[in-house]
Amino acid sequence: QLELVESGGGLVQPGGSLRLSCAASGFTLERYAIGWLRQAPGKEREVVSCISNSGGNTKYLDSVKGRFTISRDNAKNTVYLQMNNLKPEDTAVYHCAKAPHCGQGYDFWGQGTQVTVSS
Repeated sequence: QLELVESGGGLVQPGGSLRLSCAASGFTLERYAIGWLRQAPGKEREVVSCISNSGGNTKYLDSVKGRFTISRDNAKNTVYLQMNNLKPEDTAVYHCAKAPHCGQGYDFWGQGTQVTVSS
């Protein structure tokens, strides 16, 4: 059974940090690119970051460049999103999802973890 389980969300003050984790099971993680996507109430879903299956290529939304870092540990079947200098506009539900390659369609999603940035 395929599973992607996100964790690490929470409430943080502006300027704070969080590290999200995406634990995969039921499939071979190293065969897939993994993306982090977010959706805030009333806003379009957006792809925050993506990492290739090997980890050699990464992509970021312009608004998070220099603040967020995506990484993966295929041996642990886990992908991470380190988020620093968080801003209120980063508030959203964050999902991880798998795709054949970054930029292609995401075909399986996790349930998501809430990130709230507020003072």
